[in-house]
Amino acid sequence: MSTSSIGKLFVVTNFGESHGPAIGCVIDGCPPGMELASEDIQKELDRRRPGSSRFVTQRKESDAVEILSGIYEGKTTGTPIALLIRNENQRSRDYGEVAHQFRPAHADWGYWAKFGLRDPRGGGRASARLTAPTVAAGAVARKWLAEELGISIRARLARLGSVEVRLEDWAEVDRNPFFAANASQIPELESLLESVRKAGDSIGAELVVEAHGVPAGLGNPVYHRLDAALAYALMGLNAVKSVEIGDGASVAAQRGSENGDEMTQEGFLTNHAGGVLGGISSSAPILIRVAVKPTPSVLIPRKSLNEQGEEVLVSTKGRHDPCVGLRAAPILEALVALTLMDAALLQRAQCGNYGLVFDAQEI
Repeated sequence: MSTSSIGKLFVVTNFGESHGPAIGCVIDGCPPGMELASEDIQKELDRRRPGSSRFVTQRKESDAVEILSGIYEGKTTGTPIALLIRNENQRSRDYGEVAHQFRPAHADWGYWAKFGLRDPRGGGRASARLTAPTVAAGAVARKWLAEELGISIRARLARLGSVEVRLEDWAEVDRNPFFAANASQIPELESLLESVRKAGDSIGAELVVEAHGVPAGLGNPVYHRLDAALAYALMGLNAVKSVEIGDGASVAAQRGSENGDEMTQEGFLTNHAGGVLGGISSSAPILIRVAVKPTPSVLIPRKSLNEQGEEVLVSTKGRHDPCVGLRAAPILEALVALTLMDAALLQRAQCGNYGLVFDAQEI
């Protein structure tokens, strides 16, 4: 039973541990003939790389990707693409004290209960370090989606703790360490996160992900709905606790006359559905909101148990993000890209096309 792979036709298998010699992935099912170089992948890895600002973990990793297979003369061959990222800055000694303790809100207890053992160094497989191969694979998928279908994907920070981060200018997202779509709130966000960091605590976040140019027709009824596939992929990201498509939970307070997106010859008048109807893309932008819990690793002592069942106080030392949501934007984009890539190939396999762009004149 494989539990480290995602996708049906565009299959990505993730491997490695936080403090092992390397992490990486194997992509099976990428169509042949697409130009691909390490630079196409590296630019996305650099966006999520640790140590990029004082507000994220200070673990220094270059995250330099190596393409081991699946490329010949600069183009994909249709065979498996193996991507390797070497770990360079492990500090396993930081985890000596918690090697036999269960860190509150961490995966320690679950792993120990399931497998009977665990790798405590940086969380092992439960570490956010394993999102780097996801971003690497996502870079391949988003390049194909952009070139073949004109699909673009973007994400931004929408909330840091109790502070709502306003949308003012998408161009600002890659100009600040918060992936905030405005410049006016950066001092406020810096002050908030600095206070959290100095207190030895952490804080949660909310992000918005959008996919534009998605044709109508991707996804399937009942068991492999596009919205379900997106939620499945995004819930697979460390610390994600909720995923909302379109209006999400707020639909509970709406009436049908308000929630239903009317169609005209110019397109949909609204997008409460978030670009998915009946589990199938509608060609309206796909809109997703994701909530990320606070980093469980904090310096503040917390009550827990050790492997002998004794009560202990746990204080997690080491290098940790005070808010894991800060580096989540490129990871969420990658997961959406992987899901849409797989959906597009499944659509082509079943129906011989990639769906259609909504045009009322042709209906």
